[in-house]
Amino acid sequence: MPSSRTIRVVMKKAYHRDVLVPQLIREFVRCRIQRPLLRQLRGGVTPRRLAWSLALGIVIGINPSVGITTALVLMLAWTFGLNQVASQIGAHAVSPLHLLLFIPFIDLGVHLFHTGRLPLSRRQIEHLSHHPWRLFREIWQWEWHALIVWGLVAAVAMPLLALYIRRALVLFMRRHRTLLRSNSTLPPSK
Repeated sequence: MPSSRTIRVVMKKAYHRDVLVPQLIREFVRCRIQRPLLRQLRGGVTPRRLAWSLALGIVIGINPSVGITTALVLMLAWTFGLNQVASQIGAHAVSPLHLLLFIPFIDLGVHLFHTGRLPLSRRQIEHLSHHPWRLFREIWQWEWHALIVWGLVAAVAMPLLALYIRRALVLFMRRHRTLLRSNSTLPPSK
């Protein structure tokens, strides 16, 4: 029978875990990220290939374009022979970062290429709305410059992400070794 000290330590760790990461988020990560990745590892995908697939998805998931992420991930994962499920998991896991980094990528592009700033005041937006061709040209210019900045960030971030994700996957495999070897299937995701 465990001592009362052991029980207190276990309860304290569980309490800290619950305080740091709420149950809802932990369950979401477990069902939508951990289990699908574990299924991929059980299916024979190597940690290296899975890491590159996730890194590709993460890097494309933060690009400053709107509406092309899924198609771009599918196309590039297929082109490079990477795991499409893992790439999609990576891209959709960083969706909040995509929204947070959209304006900073555009601002960095404006700063790097010395172009006009984004119109953020109501007066500036109304002025541009009366000139649709100019609006289209400036939006395209801001987007193009933001994509160049993103490309530079992606060229550095993707290999680093792949390296660290591979290490994390190897540790993940060691931790879940019995699940990887078992013949039974994982519980279905909801």
